Amino acid sequence: MKLEMLRVFQTTAEQGSLARAADALRRTPSAVSMMLLQLEQEVGGALFEAGRKNRLTPLGLLVLEESRRANEAYARSVRAIRRYATSTGGSVRIVAVPSATISMLPKVILRFRLERPDVQLEINDVDSATVRRRLEYDEADIGIVSAAPENATEGALIERTPLGIVCRADGPIARAARQEPPSWSLLDLEPMIINPLCGMVKSPVVERHLISSVLESRNTTALLAFVQAGLGATILPESAMRAHEDALAFFQPSDPEAFRHLLKIRQTRRPATPAVEAFWQSLPTLTETL
Repeated sequence: MKLEMLRVFQTTAEQGSLARAADALRRTPSAVSMMLLQLEQEVGGALFEAGRKNRLTPLGLLVLEESRRANEAYARSVRAIRRYATSTGGSVRIVAVPSATISMLPKVILRFRLERPDVQLEINDVDSATVRRRLEYDEADIGIVSAAPENATEGALIERTPLGIVCRADGPIARAARQEPPSWSLLDLEPMIINPLCGMVKSPVVERHLISSVLESRNTTALLAFVQAGLGATILPESAMRAHEDALAFFQPSDPEAFRHLLKIRQTRRPATPAVEAFWQSLPTLTETL
């Protein structure tokens, strides 16, 4: 099965007609039709419902998903080759949770740049599940993920930070927290904006809000913007709100204490290039952080 077959099929499925696909691919409709027929013979079944190029069979839906994945992987490989060819020092693809991108990576990149100014860096901030998925599909070289203490064994521990309540500095939670020791029960005073880190807090109050909350975000910048707008409070490490210290407040409850671990993980399907290995070593270990 040739990659070009998948590209032609994906284009036809997305265009919804043979004529539009042919125009997009700059081929004749008969050439496109012939390649689609060859692909159906390869996979052993019909990809389109009879006579309709705008409606896929169940097999067609599966092949479309795999075609997108294969074509995207090919495009990424081409970009990686071109990046490497134009960068004398190589390249490193890093995916990290947003809080690490804000609080840790700037200092790491600054130090790395002093030692390896010729290495091209590509940084993306996504949630932990996406970090793992991109490493699995070889879409990144190094990842930084959040993990609860009991799950902090999949990679190298680089940071251990307390979690707490992030709220408006002039809101009900902040006023109450200044009068009494911080508690997770303060979350009952405002709507809770949930995010994946909330599940690391082993508190009945937080668990109840995880079920009842009607607002969720996986992006740290969006979470902070929502809190600042008065939509509610959330749970984050204190380092995530450094740029908002005047408008927002952070309180660390101790009933119980909760911690977020940052781990560095890497793809292992192929040997690391010297540039990737150098960046991996530049990320601090827990002992260095402390």
